[in-house]
Order: sequence, then structure tokens, then C-alpha cells
Amino acid sequence: MKLRDLSRLALVPAALALLLAACQQQAPVEEAAAAPVAEAAAPAPAEAIADEPALDPNAAPAPADADADVVAEAPAPADTPAPAAEPAAPAVTFATQGEHYDPIPGGQPFEPLAGKIEVVEVFNYVCPACAMFEPLVSAWKARLPADVRFTYVPAPFGGNWDPYVRAYYTAEAMGIAGKAHDGVFKAIHVDRSLKGERGTDSPADIAKVYAQFGADPAQFASTMASFTVNAKFGRAKQYIAAQGANSTPTLIVNGRYRIKGRSWEELLQNTDRVIAQVRAGG
Repeated sequence: MKLRDLSRLALVPAALALLLAACQQQAPVEEAAAAPVAEAAAPAPAEAIADEPALDPNAAPAPADADADVVAEAPAPADTPAPAAEPAAPAVTFATQGEHYDPIPGGQPFEPLAGKIEVVEVFNYVCPACAMFEPLVSAWKARLPADVRFTYVPAPFGGNWDPYVRAYYTAEAMGIAGKAHDGVFKAIHVDRSLKGERGTDSPADIAKVYAQFGADPAQFASTMASFTVNAKFGRAKQYIAAQGANSTPTLIVNGRYRIKGRSWEELLQNTDRVIAQVRAGG
């Protein structure tokens, strides 16, 4: 998904990291120059030809191998060097406890699914850091392999955060959570049509934004207080407490690994390490 507006919120370190990555791209390896073509043998002097004995017409013809020997003695053309192979991508190394992740004793996936490695992002739309992280994590999750499932779990940390947990699960029930995801961040942090942490947004205020993505505003606002949404709200709250996720954004793999990182890029790199470790049976 594209985040043209949210990309303006990216942190300066993230921008510098992208620039550094561009500088590290290796220039194409120049093909080695072809070996010079062997010079043609100079013709023998005329005197040498004159001194050669005349051919005897009665002599037996030379065996076929004679010509082959002459050909074999001719200088072979220089082999054209094969193009240099592109450098292989560095292998992902396994994760180290305490450096790349913190273990979660007794942790369980949020939504277990056989054959899938679960990556959960604990987030909330009102969180400015989540808005800055979203362009990076969106690009990252787009290239995840088929055996990895990415799941958003909105954090009900109280106050102005809680209505957006209800909004997320209402949008999910209506099938518009994915296409509205970036738009809600934009409404809060770019357009400021919603207040987020700056004030209180009513269900009707929030429903107006989701109406841009196909929701009926009245139905959306009423569904935010429904039994189904209340149940999902409680489940998210219970899961986040059990995982020890007390800040956003937080990435959790299979309910057992809470990822560490000193930057957004490092957070994603360490998640890759843990995924590789889980895939290998670690």
C-alpha cells in the first residue's frame, strides 16, 4: 500500500538509513576486457616454399589425422570471460536473546494458524510513532514469504486510544480495515480532521472518516459499541497484557518473542532474524 502523505512523517534517522542503503548498492561489475585476438601467422618466405620437395603423384594420400594435427597445433581462440556473478544477498543470521528479542514466558500467538509464523504489530492510530513506522512496516510486510502472517492488534491503553480500537474492529467486521488503514493515520496526523491524542473524537467523528471507504456512518458508529466489537476489544487487551507490550509500536513473533531494536530498521531486521529462527525450529 502507498503512503504518499504519511511518508512525510518519516523520522530523520529513517531517511538517513535509506540514503545509506542507497550508497551501499554496488555498482555493476564491468565485464573483463576480451583477450586480444591472436595475430595471424605470417606467411612463410617464398624461398622456403621453393625448397620444399615436389609432391609425388604416386605417393599415398596423407592420413586424415594429418590435417587434424595441423588444426590442433593452431592457436586456440581466447575464451571470452563469463560475466561476473552478482553478489549474493547476505544470509539472515539467527537471533540472540536479550540482543534481538526478549522471550515471553508462556506466550501464545494471537490467532494460531497451522503452518504459519505469526507477526503481530501492537499499534494504535493515535500513536505518532506508529504513524511514522507505518510506511516502513507496510513495505516490509508486503515482501513477507507465504508462511508468515502479519496481524495488527490495536492497543487499548485507555483514554483517547480506546475508541480507535473499537474503530479498527468495526472496520474489520465491515471488511474495510485494510483499505482504510492509511486513511485513518492520515486523518489524525496529516489532515488533522480527527484529533487523536489532541482531543476527544466521538464515534460519529470517526465514522465520517470511515465513510470515505464505503462505511455507512450511522451503522459504523453503532457497531463500535456492539457485542462483537466489545469481545474483540477485551481479547486485544488481554493479549497485550500477557505479552508485556506496554508501548507502541511493538512487534511480537508467535507470541513468544518480543522484538527489540534501536531504530525502525533494526526492529524489522531483528524480526527477520527471529522469523528465520522459528522457521528452522528454534
